[in-house]
Amino acid sequence: MADIESVSLPVFAAAPPRDLCTDCGISRSSAPKRCGTACQFIKPDYPAMEARVHGRARDPERGDELFFGPFRRMVKARLSPARDGAQWTGITSRIGERLLETGAVDAVLTMAPDPQDKWRPVPVLVTKAEGMAGVRGMRMGHAPLLALLEPARAAGHRRIAVIGIPCQVYALRRIEAELGFDRLYVIGTPCSDNTSTAHFHEFLALLSDAPETITYLEFRADYHVELRFADGRHRAIPFLQLPLADLRPDFFPLTCKTCVDYTNVLADVTVGYMAGQGAQWLIVRNERGEELVSLLGDELVTEALESQGKRAGPVKGFIVNTELAAGGLPLRRMPKPLRRIFGWLMPRIGPRGLEFARARLEMKAVETVLHLRRSHPRRMKTMIPDHVWQLVAPYGIEPAPGERNDD
Repeated sequence: MADIESVSLPVFAAAPPRDLCTDCGISRSSAPKRCGTACQFIKPDYPAMEARVHGRARDPERGDELFFGPFRRMVKARLSPARDGAQWTGITSRIGERLLETGAVDAVLTMAPDPQDKWRPVPVLVTKAEGMAGVRGMRMGHAPLLALLEPARAAGHRRIAVIGIPCQVYALRRIEAELGFDRLYVIGTPCSDNTSTAHFHEFLALLSDAPETITYLEFRADYHVELRFADGRHRAIPFLQLPLADLRPDFFPLTCKTCVDYTNVLADVTVGYMAGQGAQWLIVRNERGEELVSLLGDELVTEALESQGKRAGPVKGFIVNTELAAGGLPLRRMPKPLRRIFGWLMPRIGPRGLEFARARLEMKAVETVLHLRRSHPRRMKTMIPDHVWQLVAPYGIEPAPGERNDD
């Protein structure tokens, strides 16, 4: 990471303990009380924030905006040639490179791997285009990305790009006006389930007898998890054969179980995988997002998105398991012979493309309602946006008195 300028975090004790916190970094800043208004998990206002960032809130009558938030266009996309070390083909890191190459920004704020643990994310400022190669790939865990905003400004960076996950981006947008940057680009990646790096190592150990040799892990839209190993081997494990029932009960924190923004709706552009069917899924949300994508020129190959299968059955099955989990009961285990059969069937008959993405959004909405209903019922009124209730309504999940903010 020779070309990454890593600015040290302010020297003080660990982040103050907060309920439903993903340590986005604001609590480590000079004004930690901003968490009260900036945090996605306290009192989010997505319609107002969408209107501020994109010029309008999501329109449920306009295509898939109820699911994915405001957008101008969505496509399947890949870089040609793909970049070495990228999680997919390298679209996100290449946008950062191009911003630095063209002088559009002074620095890119993103995550790099910890030198002692490649899976642990570390916030960094990248100031040279060649430094973006060092931040490619996936990390797992929480890290205080936004704690570097003030050091970035103090270092004289006036035009920056931020690559972040939804809880970081929501908080960034809430304090954006206070930061005083001349230009801010936001490149978002989807996120639905995060965990601590230590817990992630436990998961890797369930997947392989030699977890230290795993160099790559990705949940793919074809219902498989892909593993790559140091010796060049590849392995694809069907979702239904993953040892999820063997994970500790707190493997996924409550923040991830109650997140209402899988698709990073406040980013200028979202780069993910769910609807990509082997490619990436690019959601261009506003004019600045178009500007970011245009930087890639002919390197970016795009295709129209597709949609196959029906999501209702898988979502209903997910609801049953989530009700068990929210009630503290063990998840239902499908018999191994059936797991093998359904593991073969799902990529062929299950929801695919946009239908897979819609299913995942409905599942996340279900998780939010059921887990908050059990763990923090008094917070449902302020934490659950109206669009989440609309997503779960087709499955018979309705707000009880006091659960919905009707103000």
